[in-house]
Parts: sequence; structure tokens; C-alpha cells
Amino acid sequence: MSSEARPETVAEFAERARSWIEVSLPPRPEPSASGAQSEEEELGRIAACRRLQRTLYEAHLAGICVPREYGGLGLTSAHQDAFNQLIAGRDYPAEIQVPTFTPCMAVLLDFGTEEQKQYHVPAILRGEELWMQFLSEPGGGSDVASARTSAARDGDDWLLNGSKVWTTGAWWADWALCLTRTNWDVPKHRGLTVFMVPIRQPGIEVRRIEMVNGSREFCQEYLTDVRVPDSHRVGAVDDGWTVGRRWMYHEKTTNGGSPYVTRPAGLIRTLYGPAGGTAGMARRARSAGYPDEAHRHQLVGEARTLELVGSALTRHIAASIEAGAMPDEAAAITKLFAGLSVARSIQLAYELAGPEAAAWDDTQQDEPAGVTYLMRQAMCIGGGTTEMSRQIVSERVLGMPRAESPDKNVPFRDVPHGPA
Repeated sequence: MSSEARPETVAEFAERARSWIEVSLPPRPEPSASGAQSEEEELGRIAACRRLQRTLYEAHLAGICVPREYGGLGLTSAHQDAFNQLIAGRDYPAEIQVPTFTPCMAVLLDFGTEEQKQYHVPAILRGEELWMQFLSEPGGGSDVASARTSAARDGDDWLLNGSKVWTTGAWWADWALCLTRTNWDVPKHRGLTVFMVPIRQPGIEVRRIEMVNGSREFCQEYLTDVRVPDSHRVGAVDDGWTVGRRWMYHEKTTNGGSPYVTRPAGLIRTLYGPAGGTAGMARRARSAGYPDEAHRHQLVGEARTLELVGSALTRHIAASIEAGAMPDEAAAITKLFAGLSVARSIQLAYELAGPEAAAWDDTQQDEPAGVTYLMRQAMCIGGGTTEMSRQIVSERVLGMPRAESPDKNVPFRDVPHGPA
């Protein structure tokens, strides 16, 4: 399409996308019985996602809501929603959507310089750059503004020192958006600066973390005199919290509502195997011979209700924020509901699976319900805890009084800290 052509209507776009998807996107591959992948398998999948993303780009179906001047289509969230509906059951670059497109690319679009956007956004849309968040820190909990990873000016460069943690996929990613401390003599929110950091460079050591379910998707990074040019700075020096607040908004939309993320519609998605969502739960309950049929229907019905309410809530909040009827912080409502409802749905799936939830063998089609159960609280922690979401909703959406903060107006170097 030429830049002068009128934008496609949603119906025209959906028809074009449907025709292409039917020919070009294969069925979504089924997960292994254990849900675990070897290092070779994971790297192979990431390479496949890069190829899928490039295929979308060449078909003019990548960056649906990204401005045309940066390689996108410049269309609306309704176009993205239509595409998300069409790819259900199809393979797509799932593993590289978050955090590459949201929040990282979204932050670059909001705060990057023209040169930064022209260089990085098209590369992201082509699958050439995969991005991660260097955000959480050991000892920092959900208080990301208490970052202690330092950035010190050295001529035209900055030297970064510190540690970040809980970074999904850092060992295979290319770039990171990194929140640093550049001023220790002002309160914590006033001395932060954000940088773009190439991950594969001297001074960055990436260690993988093994979780209780055997997964090693999370990493911890150690930064030692990492040299970053000032041209890689995003936003003004010491004004990183302005970037950070928008960053947090985009992070809370990763589970639904972001116009930049491609994924099938639905809140629970693939938590319960190839059939996905409540269909997978119902199939499991039947195969496990759950004894009380009426109770089985009740549990599956509860999970389906959570799924439907989550989808409707996400659409409503996203539309309200886009129309200016609600503040950006209202995204915390979606994040709060997602954490609680997914944890509850996993609990329901665990109960429905019967004895298979406590003991299983390698003949199972899906990831065992017991393995998923061990990680049921992940959605209540990742991307900000449910407690933080409640506080944001109460203060920023409902206008309730702010909680007392002992470090308010205190220079950050004088604030007591736990071990790093």
C-alpha cells in the first residue's frame, strides 16, 4: 500500500488477513507433555518466532497500530483486535511479543528520539531485535523506583553498574530497556534515567534461574562498568520516572488491551494445553473421570465466566483509556483482575484434574495440572504485584488518600536499604 492510499477499513483488513492466514500460518504446535524445553528446543523456537515475525512484516501484517513512518500500518486497535481473533489456533510469534512489543517498543514510540525510533522500531517489526526489561532488582520487590543500578557520566558515555533480576529470556535477547539511578541526592523518583542497552557486550553477565516447576525462563543480570553512549538514553537525565510511569502502564496492558501485541483473543489462552482455556479444562475433567458431573459443570462454568468477564473488562478499560474517560493507571484494574482470575482458574483446573494433578507420567498430552498449580501465583507477582495494583487503583483511579511513605522527600542515599 502506498502512503497516499486510504487506510483499510476493519472489514477490508480482516478479509486480507484471513486469506493470508489460511495459506501462510500453520496450526499452533502442541506443547510437550512436561511443558519444559531443552536449551536447544527453546533457541529453535525463538528462531522460528523471528522467522514468523519477518513473515508477518513482509505480508504487511506486523505493527498494525505502529505509525507508518516506523514500518507499521498506522491502523487502529480495532484492526489489531480483528487480527487477534483470526489467528486463534494458528502458529504465531508468541514467545517474542512481550516484552519486545509491549512495553519496550511502546516506550520507544512514546519517548524515543526520532533517530532511535527510525533505527529500532522497524528492526523490531522484522523480528531482528528482541527486547527485554532490565527493571526489577534484588531486594527491590515491586518498588521499581528504588532502583540501585547506577549510571555514572563518563564523557559522552555512561558507565552502568548493578544487577537486574526476573528478566524472561535475557539469555537469548538482543537489547534491554534499563532503569538506572543517576542521582542519589534527590528523592528516589527524581534521580532515575532510562537507557537502551545491547545485552551481548562486555560487562554483562546473564545467569538463568531455575524455578520450582523446572523452568529456567527467568534470568539475573550483573552489570559491571557497562559502557553505554548518551545517544542510547531514553528521555531526560534524572527524569526516568516520567518514562517509568508510562512504562508501567504499558506493562499492565501486556495481558490484554495493548494495541501492539499480537495474540489470540482470550484471557487464559494456552494455560491448559492444546485446546486452551476452559475447553481444555472440560476435556481434562472428562478424561480424569471427575465423579460429580454437576459440580464439574459448575467449576468449568466459573472458569468460563472469569474468561468472558476478563475479555470484556480488558476491552472496556482499553477503550476508556484510549477515549480519555479513564486515566492510564486504570490499566491496573485489568492487571489486578488477570492475576486473581488466572490464579483461581488454575486452582479450578487442579481440582478438576483429580489424581492426575498430584501424580502423572510422560504419556499425558498436556502440561500436568500439578506443574501449572505450582506457578499459580506468578500472574499475581509478575509485572507488579496485586497489592501494588490495588494501591494504584485506590489512589490514582478512585482518588483515595495516598499511603504514608517514609522515604518521601528524602535523598535516596539516606533511605535505608536491604541487601542488594
